[in-house]
Amino acid sequence: MNAFTALGFAALLLAAPASVDGQATSGPSPRLAANTSLPPEADDAWESIAEEWSLSVQSEGIVGSSLAMVREGVLTSHGMLGMADLEARRPVDDETIYHWASITKTFTAISIMQLRDRGLLSLDDPVVDYVPELRGVHNPFGSMDAITIRHLLSHSAGFRGSTWPWAGSEPWQPHEPTEWSQLVAMMPYTRIHFEPGSRYSYSNPGIIFLGRVIEAVSGDVFEAYVDKNVFRPLGMRRAYFDVTPWGLREHRSNHYVVREGVPEPGGIDFNTGITVSNGGLNAPVRDMARYLAFLLGTPMEDMDADAVLSRSSLEEMWEPVVPIGAGPLGHGSMGLSFFLHDKRGERVVGHTGTQRTFYSFFYIDPGTRTGVIAAFNTGAGDETGPDTNALRMRLSARVVDEFFPALRANR
Repeated sequence: MNAFTALGFAALLLAAPASVDGQATSGPSPRLAANTSLPPEADDAWESIAEEWSLSVQSEGIVGSSLAMVREGVLTSHGMLGMADLEARRPVDDETIYHWASITKTFTAISIMQLRDRGLLSLDDPVVDYVPELRGVHNPFGSMDAITIRHLLSHSAGFRGSTWPWAGSEPWQPHEPTEWSQLVAMMPYTRIHFEPGSRYSYSNPGIIFLGRVIEAVSGDVFEAYVDKNVFRPLGMRRAYFDVTPWGLREHRSNHYVVREGVPEPGGIDFNTGITVSNGGLNAPVRDMARYLAFLLGTPMEDMDADAVLSRSSLEEMWEPVVPIGAGPLGHGSMGLSFFLHDKRGERVVGHTGTQRTFYSFFYIDPGTRTGVIAAFNTGAGDETGPDTNALRMRLSARVVDEFFPALRANR
């Protein structure tokens, strides 16, 4: 039986104020909404996962974190721990805005599919048709005309992994390239590393180039296109890119790096620059829950899911394109910008995000119309800090290998 007290959908689970030394404080685990129940085995699995999340966040000194479940189009469970901003003494709550980093890539991919469905491009079009500057890249395997939009979506084009070979490790260096001209200047010094389409290699630049495709085809800047064509139809009213609007700053989570046992703030905002389509998304968990409900085909109130993408196009994105090999969740594959894992004959879909010291993940089980999402605002600067990535991977694996199978067993 579920040990958590049943709460109404609107109930908030707030942690106590953080101590002055900045350590994450104790607080409740995620609870189930009163109108939702889980089968006993799944209930036990969720309770155990939520307990590990809660205890680990507190014991490892993670400043703030959220964990939530979306089921049948309802945010059924939403746990919050610690602080969004230590200096302002703001606890994490249901309005806290996290940075979602590479989860942005899935929004970029959905935007490309929209344009495809509107007849404005083909996934098999050469990318250079829309981003002619890419002709300056050296391709030892043939012409740059052979690299398609589909290759970029599936991380199989052969581009390097990192955007900026000169990482912004000095305080005077920008976090990411701020202008398209900076990336263009690097293209004569850039090469394709393997035959396009032959294998998987995660590539940030590839998704940035897709952002340029969206702008070239739509005539909008990337941020405006996604806002009009994805955020608004889904009712994601507090989702945005990069710099936080003034009216939302009181909800924006800071991010922290722990050195010598002390969390140091990294600042409320940072500019992802020209890489925005690769990792610039900010949003509260409740907006991201709407996104998961859309992906699961269980739209929430005031959501026009069909205006975003058809079910058939979403499922097309979840067809394997290239294998990704073994990882913490076992062997998997890459679809069109979504990670795919087949578990006991059922497909699990998701993505992770890491930037600065923001960490996040989401995984959905379309067969049970259930998804789980989590965010953390703290990372390690030395051995005294939390291994947030390891915690994220443990929780992800338990969601995929324990919770989802327990739900399926009771269908």
